[in-house]
Amino acid sequence: MMDTFGPQGTYFDAGSSLFAIIFFIIFGIIIFNVVKGVNQWHENEQSPRLSVPVTITTKRTNVDNHMHHGNMHTHTTSSTTYFVTVTFASGDRSEFHITGEQYGLLAEGDTGILTFQGSRFLDFKRNNL
Repeated sequence: MMDTFGPQGTYFDAGSSLFAIIFFIIFGIIIFNVVKGVNQWHENEQSPRLSVPVTITTKRTNVDNHMHHGNMHTHTTSSTTYFVTVTFASGDRSEFHITGEQYGLLAEGDTGILTFQGSRFLDFKRNNL
């Protein structure tokens, strides 16, 4: 790395500059995600609660694995995110993030009344057969 002197003779090198740039990029990504989450929450709060007939079209999961190193030991943790896709009477589809408990209670092909607010899944009441 090339060593240089900055303004007023302060010492810095390319490694320090690279660290600062990476720090600000990561910080910017975090701030962006927080703002995005707050905006989504606000949008959901402003949306009306709707209860409409739907069919459960598909269910899916996303499993993230994380490896942790420390004190000469390695351990892995995982987290699962659950989603359900519903089809409205109009033929339109929407995907909702749901809890594991909700995921376990739903089956593809179920029909019933979905209550939702914006992108927020609130409840599903299955039709009695």
